Amino acid sequence: MTWKAVCVAADVAVDTVKKYEVDGINILIANVGDGFRAYPTMCPHMEEPLHESAICSNGTMTCTKHLWQWDMKTGEVRGPAEKPLLMYQVKLEGEQVMVFLDQELEYDFDDDDDDF
Repeated sequence: MTWKAVCVAADVAVDTVKKYEVDGINILIANVGDGFRAYPTMCPHMEEPLHESAICSNGTMTCTKHLWQWDMKTGEVRGPAEKPLLMYQVKLEGEQVMVFLDQELEYDFDDDDDDF
């Protein structure tokens, strides 16, 4: 696959995320202030849809289901999260947010996380 247009930059406000579908792949686009990031739409913990439950503030994304947190710029763990966010490559062409889709990024969900 290749670079795909996902949305217009102005459609995603700073410290927010929006879900988009491109070529059958669901993608979460985040505006981190100085650029954009793209992640799979599900929380890596228990498959909670982040576009429905995430709270984004000061560069941190929090899944409200079990309060896992990540750095929105790097996807690295903050707070109680045990798995980082997977990230797609993103670039801005004019006002268009572009994502490189060579394959769908998917988390390895396991049953051991049920106790959270």
